[in-house]
Amino acid sequence: MKQYAGIDVSLEYPNVCVVDADGRSVREAKILSEPDALIAWFGEHGVVMERIGLDAGPLSQWLHAGMVKAGLCVELIETRHVRAAFKRCR
Repeated sequence: MKQYAGIDVSLEYPNVCVVDADGRSVREAKILSEPDALIAWFGEHGVVMERIGLDAGPLSQWLHAGMVKAGLCVELIETRHVRAAFKRCR
């Protein structure tokens, strides 16, 4: 089944929420705010994300570049869209 992720970027530990195609929460985590840490976490998850929405902000450019370079399907999105996705996880 297709899965999607939203990342609410923060300075130290972004919140990551994975949902399925029906919007049901699959997994939540706080990951170190570094491209390699996020890439490793998604690799360990074992399911290729259909898309990853990354909260647009000061750190997002750096995280986005690293994740795209690793082959992840990442898009920068506005904060309000990421927050709407996280409401489903809580």
